[in-house]
Parts: sequence; C-alpha cells; structure tokens
Amino acid sequence: MSPFTFIPFHKETIDSFVSIRDKETKIGQNTEVNGLSNKVQYIILGIEEDMGPQANGGLPGSKNGFKAFLQRFLNMQANRFLSGENIAIIGKIQQEVDFINIDNAREQIVKLDELVIKTLRPYVEAGKIPIVIGGGHNNAYPLIKTVSTVLHEKMEVVNLDPHADCRAEEGRHSGNSFSYAKSNGLLKDYTVLGLHKAYNSEYLLSYLDSNEFQYTFFDDYIGNPELYRKDILEVAEELNDSTAIGIELDLDSIQYMPSSAFSPSGISLEDARFYVRIMGSVDNVRYLHLPEGAPKNSEEEKVIGKTLAYLVWEFLYAQTKID
Repeated sequence: MSPFTFIPFHKETIDSFVSIRDKETKIGQNTEVNGLSNKVQYIILGIEEDMGPQANGGLPGSKNGFKAFLQRFLNMQANRFLSGENIAIIGKIQQEVDFINIDNAREQIVKLDELVIKTLRPYVEAGKIPIVIGGGHNNAYPLIKTVSTVLHEKMEVVNLDPHADCRAEEGRHSGNSFSYAKSNGLLKDYTVLGLHKAYNSEYLLSYLDSNEFQYTFFDDYIGNPELYRKDILEVAEELNDSTAIGIELDLDSIQYMPSSAFSPSGISLEDARFYVRIMGSVDNVRYLHLPEGAPKNSEEEKVIGKTLAYLVWEFLYAQTKID
C-alpha cells in the first residue's frame, strides 16, 4: 500500500459540504473542481497527514485540518467582496498508514514530498496559484520545489512561525523544510517573523545568521504591539521587488490554536489575518501555505475550520484587490 494517495474531488464532493439557503449564494456553489479551467486562478489542495509533525516529535492531528476548513470556507457568502468563481478545490492528499516511529516516518515523508510535487506541478505550469491547507510544515519543501522548478528561479519565502524550521537535514520532517530548500538551491531568501526566543536553539539562530536570513521575535512584540505591524509592512515593501514569493503561516503561531505545537502564547487571529492580508497584496505571490492545524474534537474543528476559512478569505480578497 502506498503511504499517501491523491484523491481528486468531484463537484458532488463540494456540494456535500454546502448548506443551501434561499436568496443566498455560498462560495462552495461557485467553486470549480477542474483546476485547469481557464477562469480558475487559484487551486486549493488539502493535505490530510500528520506524519511530518510526528517525525519531528510533534503532536498528531494535522490530518484533520482540511476537512474542518472545507465545512466553513465553502459556506461563506459569495458576494461583492469574494465570489469564489476563480477558485478550484482540486482534491486532497490522504495519509493511508499509521505513524510507527520517527525513523520510519522520515522515510515516508520523502514519498509524500514526491506526491505533492507530482500533484501540484501541472497547475503551477498552467500559471495557477496553489493554496495548500492542512498537514505539517514538512509540505513547505515540496511546495517550494514545485514552484521554483517550474519557474526556473529561486523562491523568496516569508513565514509567520514560532519556530524557524531550519533544523538539520537528518531526514525529512516538519522542522527542516527551509534548510532542505536552501541546501537544494531552491531558496533565494527566507524571512521568518515572530520566533519565540525560548523555543529556537542556538544552532537554529546561528543558521539564520550564517545565511543572512531576516527574522524577528514575538517576544519583542509583547511590549510593543505596533512593532508587529511595522515589521510586516516593511517586509512586504521589500518583497514587492521580488518575482517569486511564497507565503507561509504556521497555525502554531496563533495563541491557543489547536495545532501540532500548541502554545497559549502567540499572536491573535486578527494579527494573523493582518499578516495574510498584507502579504497577499504583494506582487508575484506564487503560493499560500497554511499547515499545522490539528483539531482533535468537534469544538476544535470549529476553531480550526473557521480560522483557516478567514485566512484563505483574506488572501483571496487581497489578491482580488490587486487585480
């Protein structure tokens, strides 16, 4: 049995999530499943796996984020702000095997990398912008590799995350996507915002310094909340000169969010929305990645689902305002 499989969506799949109401149109009623349609600009891929976070010593549950998102996003209103007509939800990559141990999981993640690349490549070649939801932060690496390879240029990536995710290349997992991307010549520059001082090793901080990567600390925002927005606006301004940009937001960064590395200390959802809103308005954004949401019960599914729906809405609305 393959450890991961891609399951394409049919329109009936989307319809099963949508609650129809008289005199209302929901986003799910307008979305496509054919991501290669001429009118589609954005394709959404779900990844239902938690092997990557567990291979990094994290918690299970990130396989549950995408389904929670679908329920809430597809039932948002299609209106003058966002219609959903240029979006296709192409399907999901599903984990078929259970976590056994860390060594085994790291071997399996290599196979997941290959499947993510195989799945996304035709859409990126067609000029579509991927939005990847769910799973661990390990999926940043194949996402970066797909876009960089198709465009024949290195990516500039900005990440809102308590952790740098530049751990040693000790086998693939959710904590080393960006170090793998750098060593494989896919990453031109990397900016990580909101690191937690207590949860990044000296090795990681030295790695960022030695590669001249830009980073900020969440701890510095506690006494100076205005600095958070200032930093985001400055990074966005710098990125406007770039040609291939990836936007990452680890749900671990949001306080009390059910995630693979849960923390009671972090940014608010409103601050997360601001980050996506500003970064989504930058020129030449090539993807959005929202990993690590890990709900384990119905209440947590509501929180994760609506959080992801708001973040995707912000991104798409910001992109629409550009166009």
